[in-house]
Amino acid sequence: MSRKVLICDDSNMARKQMARALPDNWTVEVSFAHHGEDAIEQIKTNQFEVMFLDLTMPVMDGYQTLEAIRKDDLPIMVIVVSGDIQPEAQDRVKKLGAIDFIKKPVDKERIQNVLTEYGIIGGNSDE
Repeated sequence: MSRKVLICDDSNMARKQMARALPDNWTVEVSFAHHGEDAIEQIKTNQFEVMFLDLTMPVMDGYQTLEAIRKDDLPIMVIVVSGDIQPEAQDRVKKLGAIDFIKKPVDKERIQNVLTEYGIIGGNSDE
């Protein structure tokens, strides 16, 4: 069964890199959002399981997006993907409900490990 994944980043290249970095054998249906407001609209009309979220975006940034998800109690697991590796940023997104933080540029093995750690995929990425 295919799982729904949303990748939210204002950079087209970053969205494509993130999609290519997903585990090869993970059966997913990937959708893209260009900023947080776009992501929130899509989350409300689709049942995504996981979202990979950038922090720095126009219209609604990653922090505002996490706040909106929390405020509306939207059922989605959020993994922040950002070049901002400051410990304060990582603490802030986790307090806002993100399950983990991945540094850009994305690393396929790190994504695999995070998805496995949270039980989103099995150890063999065959889900």
